[in-house]
Order: sequence, then C-alpha cells, then structure tokens
Amino acid sequence: MEILEIFFIGMGLAMDAFAVSICKGLSIRNINIKKIIVIALYFGTFQAIMPAIGFFFGKGFEGFVIKIDHWISFVLLAFIGINMIKEAFENSTEENNDDISFKIMIILAIATSIDAFAVGITFAFLQTNILEAGLVIGITTFLITGIGTIIGNKFGNNYEKQAKIFGGIILIVMGIKILFEHLLFC
Repeated sequence: MEILEIFFIGMGLAMDAFAVSICKGLSIRNINIKKIIVIALYFGTFQAIMPAIGFFFGKGFEGFVIKIDHWISFVLLAFIGINMIKEAFENSTEENNDDISFKIMIILAIATSIDAFAVGITFAFLQTNILEAGLVIGITTFLITGIGTIIGNKFGNNYEKQAKIFGGIILIVMGIKILFEHLLFC
C-alpha cells in the first residue's frame, strides 16, 4: 500500500476524532496552544497505536484467511465507512465540556480509534508497513484534530456531520479500490 493511500485512509479514520475535536473546541472557553496540542496528541497517538494492535492481531490469523483477505478488507472498510455516514445522520446527545483531563481524553481517544484497530487488521492482510502506516495515520490525525479544535472554537459544530460523511466515503472508496485491485490483477 502506498503512502498516499495510507494518508487517505488516515484522513478517513481521523474524521470521528475531528468531529469530537470540533465539539471539544466548541466547549473550551479559553483556548490556547497547549490545550490544542493536548487534544491533538491524544487523538493522534491512539490513531497511530490502534492500527498496530490490529495489525498484529490480523497477522495471527493471516494463514487462515489469505485467500479472502481482499474481501475482509473491503467489508471492514465499507462497514466502518457506512457506520460513520449513518452516525452523521443520527441525533447526537453528546454532552460537551471543556475538561481535557486524562480520564476524559483517554475515553474519547479510545472511542474514536476503534475503527483504526479494524483497519490495522486489513493492513496485516495487505502486507502494509505498519510503522509507516501508524506514523502517517497518527500525524494526519494530530493535524486534523488540532485544526478541528480550532474550528470548533471559532465556528461551532456546523462541520461535524460533513466530517463524518466525508470520512465514511473515503473508507468505502478505499475498500472498493482494494477489492477491485485484487479481483482485476490477481
């Protein structure tokens, strides 16, 4: 998998964290660079680590599923993408607060990076360089959530729905691409 493809997957994965960072930015009254970096570091770090965990989990099962790995990749990415789009249209009752303590941020970071775990399983089947992928996804998420925190603080939560839809579409397209590449070239 090429770095540009990993970047686009990283963008798709970052959209949940982006939406949450917008909400965090919205709820922070006295925003400063330290708060922005703390929020971005939590999300970026977990988005970098979770694919690695999924990758090693997937490697354990690689021998069993090597003939259908492209289908698994497609289904996982499409499922995650469809779920993100579905969530965008559901009424959210999430409570916003300006607490960026470890207890709050760790829960948000884990919750928004579960999809990255599933993508990590896909990376195992695709023989992706997991260190490179984790770094690209982590840095992408760090930047996107830093920007999301600022946008949320300045403009409110007008972009949460669009972010989830955009992220879902990217993941679905990447899943279709993987499936067609394998079916057409193998």
